[in-house]
Amino acid sequence: MMQNKRIVFLDYLRAIACLMVIVVHACEFYYCVPRLAVIESNIVWVSIIDSLLRPCVPLFVMASSYLLLPLQTDTFSFFKRRFTRVLFPFLFFSLLYTVLPVAWGEFGWDTAKEYLNVWVFNFPPNAGHLWFIYMLIGVYLLMPLISAWLKQVGRKEELLFLGIWVAGTFWHYVRLLSPDGAIYGECAWNEFTAGYYLTGYIGYLLMAHYIRTYIDWSWKRTLAVAVPLFVVGYAVTALGFHHNFAPDAEPYMFELTWRFCTPNVAAMTFALFLVIKRAFRTEGRCYGAVASLSRMSYGMYLVHIFVLNGVFRLTETLFSTPVCIVVTAALTYVLSYAIIRLISLLPGSKYLVG
Repeated sequence: MMQNKRIVFLDYLRAIACLMVIVVHACEFYYCVPRLAVIESNIVWVSIIDSLLRPCVPLFVMASSYLLLPLQTDTFSFFKRRFTRVLFPFLFFSLLYTVLPVAWGEFGWDTAKEYLNVWVFNFPPNAGHLWFIYMLIGVYLLMPLISAWLKQVGRKEELLFLGIWVAGTFWHYVRLLSPDGAIYGECAWNEFTAGYYLTGYIGYLLMAHYIRTYIDWSWKRTLAVAVPLFVVGYAVTALGFHHNFAPDAEPYMFELTWRFCTPNVAAMTFALFLVIKRAFRTEGRCYGAVASLSRMSYGMYLVHIFVLNGVFRLTETLFSTPVCIVVTAALTYVLSYAIIRLISLLPGSKYLVG
């Protein structure tokens, strides 16, 4: 199962999740660009394809935490190792997204200066995918606290917390039932509701730990649980998006069932993680390529929006919507890997691509 202490299925998981993210972002052209979003068939295809891949981000979170919890080192050693790999490449690419588009005329220096001002506080507007890194940094900061707790509790206590978290994934939906849209102590002067500290991506950290520690099912049991969970979760995710979408609607509404910490996406994520864990227990013939993709996946995530935008301009008029999404994503995946692989050959590349 291991090669140089690598967990085989996690390499497959990262490679798959990275491709899933790129396909999701390839779909965005067809509902974010007004001239494409008004075409009903585009929305149908986006509902089918994008909804199928919503577990991509939670899977990355689970892959990041599967081997880390509970921590095997002291807190400062953990932070030094994690942030060297994550923070420096993130800062490097944030700067690139802020200034590099000036070179090909996407915007001028005045806009670049505005983006630099924004960059101090948040991701630049043309690099929305970098939101994930802010979340991941916050998750890493919580890991020492969660780790200490996990060392003190057993299966029942961990399962209880996961149950509370699952209940919290309904937060977005319950909020719709409130007359003023505020629930559980939420108000103008307090955004930290009763469930605030028990919701969000922390549940995926514990889900990964729980699966690693307590779940080693046969194929029969894995499929018996995973298939219905995934099918039901997918149906809610896809039908919800298609029902709520309108070109002039607020994204909060039509992307409601797409949110990564909803019960339907959590169900899909749990199911897919179990299947991947079971399916890729041994290396297989293509493991060398998969392991390389896994090692490059963080850098690929950081660079892929540069590549995706350029590829879509070439493929948009050549294919039908579903084919264009697949071709655009596949080309972006391959080119992003090639770019990051080349950068990784440079001295000190861990500070550039992780």
